[in-house]
Amino acid sequence: MSKPGKATLSHGLVPVDLKSAKEPLPHQTVMKIFSISIIAQGLPFCRRRFSSVKLHVCMCVPRSGLILSCVCLYCGVLLPVLLPNLPFLTCLSMSTLESVTYLPEKGLYCQRLPSSRTHGGTESLKGKNTENMGFYGTLKMIFYKMKRKLDHGSEVRSFSLGKKPCKVSEYTSTTGLVPCSATPTTFGDLRAANGQGQQRRRITSVQPPTGLQEWLKMFQSWSGPEKLLALDELIDSCEPTQVKHMMQVIEPQFQRDFISLLPKELALYVLSFLEPKDLLQAAQTCRYWRILAEDNLLWREKCKEEGIDEPLHIKRRKVIKPGFIHSPWKSAYIRQHRIDTNWRRGELKSPKVLKGHDDHVITCLQFCGNRIVSGSDDNTLKVWSAVTGKCLRTLVGHTGGVWSSQMRDNIIISGSTDRTLKVWNAETGECIHTLYGHTSTVRCMHLHEKRVVSGSRDATLRVWDIETGQCLHVLMGHVAAVRCVQYDGRRVVSGAYDFMVKVWDPETETCLHTLQGHTNRVYSLQFDGIHVVSGSLDTSIRVWDVETGNCIHTLTGHQSLTSGMELKDNILVSGNADSTVKIWDIKTGQCLQTLQGPNKHQSAVTCLQFNKNFVITSSDDGTVKLWDLKTGEFIRNLVTLESGGSGGVVWRIRASNTKLVCAVGSRNGTEETKLLVLDFDVDMK
Repeated sequence: MSKPGKATLSHGLVPVDLKSAKEPLPHQTVMKIFSISIIAQGLPFCRRRFSSVKLHVCMCVPRSGLILSCVCLYCGVLLPVLLPNLPFLTCLSMSTLESVTYLPEKGLYCQRLPSSRTHGGTESLKGKNTENMGFYGTLKMIFYKMKRKLDHGSEVRSFSLGKKPCKVSEYTSTTGLVPCSATPTTFGDLRAANGQGQQRRRITSVQPPTGLQEWLKMFQSWSGPEKLLALDELIDSCEPTQVKHMMQVIEPQFQRDFISLLPKELALYVLSFLEPKDLLQAAQTCRYWRILAEDNLLWREKCKEEGIDEPLHIKRRKVIKPGFIHSPWKSAYIRQHRIDTNWRRGELKSPKVLKGHDDHVITCLQFCGNRIVSGSDDNTLKVWSAVTGKCLRTLVGHTGGVWSSQMRDNIIISGSTDRTLKVWNAETGECIHTLYGHTSTVRCMHLHEKRVVSGSRDATLRVWDIETGQCLHVLMGHVAAVRCVQYDGRRVVSGAYDFMVKVWDPETETCLHTLQGHTNRVYSLQFDGIHVVSGSLDTSIRVWDVETGNCIHTLTGHQSLTSGMELKDNILVSGNADSTVKIWDIKTGQCLQTLQGPNKHQSAVTCLQFNKNFVITSSDDGTVKLWDLKTGEFIRNLVTLESGGSGGVVWRIRASNTKLVCAVGSRNGTEETKLLVLDFDVDMK
């Protein structure tokens, strides 16, 4: 076992990484649990090498580990300790007898005391050295003895201390948690430490017995062990109702709020490991926990974990009650939760219907903000309001069908069978530039900042400056039509009907890699800057390393053309003409889920999109389906065309956080060409 190294714990509750170092480690308490180690340096804890502690409070924190509030059996000092990365440990109850023992070779372990020791098989306090047990240890021992008497009768004796006493450390804590000087020496001191003053349960129906004060004075004159033996005999001679009365006085002193003992920063750190639903429950505990659970920075981290954007529409500070501050990040999280619920099982209201392309095919669809742009083989593009459903303007100028488009802010770029690209102002509908150069249909394009890369059936790619309208670079090397292109600002990746995928440096117009392996046309591409993913008519999907050009994985399982893919954070979702959708891990090449079953699509998948929770798919069968990304389970149909199965088609879909836009129609006139807009937003007023 590697030896632990030195590390400093800020405030005494921080997980640290250790490096090898020589033992012994003076003036440090070394705790180990399996292969996880921490060093508590300069904490108010016994400096004894072999220490036994008693669990005071124990909390299991998800994804973090076990938080213990330990009390030394000898000096009574309270020590908060975080044991990281132990999600398999369950929360331990204070009422169960657990001992935490430091063993130099085996580490720190939580061990349940044997039943023979807790139910009648233990030794009495008589003859045991209890001088240095400490106030907490003594009080707890008495409490457990009374509890066992109530549970098992008067024959039960106390359990053995089991350890030799250690010297009480004179060290005074600098952590601000529980300094040694504050360790209570009497029950009254403990009440004062708990903020209860001198209030306590009293019996007022009878007069104090004669000789009580003399007995108390005599009791105070006895030594510690003598007091314990007297209490031991007193408990044995009490009736259950009298023992119960003592327990009602003592037990509340053990129910201390561990979180409230910590500095606010540490308390928030502990709460940050809770799931949001647990945070909401914690807020119901008490006023102080509610203040912590409402912390705006705490909820900001939860929102960042879920990819929730900054709530710009919510006021930064809104006082809802005196002493409580409303958290805009919490409101944003709750809003997103309600939106997700609407997607899953909210009522499907009648969608907005946007008509305008007559009976022509909608070939391309863009959706950004509250603006929708549809391109059609009727030679036009239309700009729509996603809020009102009105057509804001029609972009007229192409002399052939529009087959590709891109949009950013107020700029729209379109590619047509008339061999040109056009740059449009979305606000005014004005054509800013017409880009000439290609000698055949502009079939694909990708926009990055001020540059757009276009791919054509003339087998070339061109890089354009959309502000000046100039062609900056021409990339030649393919020997068949370019079908798909990706551009990240540094490199261009293209797929073509020549079965090839090429990686380009657009500045030098050189082909860096030709990725060979497909045996049929390449129809789809994804590129994240590290990996290139290509889908082909040969039914396979290939994952490539963009730096070396090597094929990392060949993903097999589809039976036909992979027509659409989306890649996010090593998760790839692919849609195929075989009517299935698959979810892959491109790092391992493993197929995580196949979206199929009795509710699967009945025809080719035409389009797809996914986020952290859902996969949305459309098909030639006239449906749009919602699936669970993690489980692959079918959730429900979002759109079902009446003409589905008899010619109705969903050509394209685009989704935002709250809206879904579908381009639908038919090839035989059974379904009118239109856009459907579904809204899943919530009203937070």
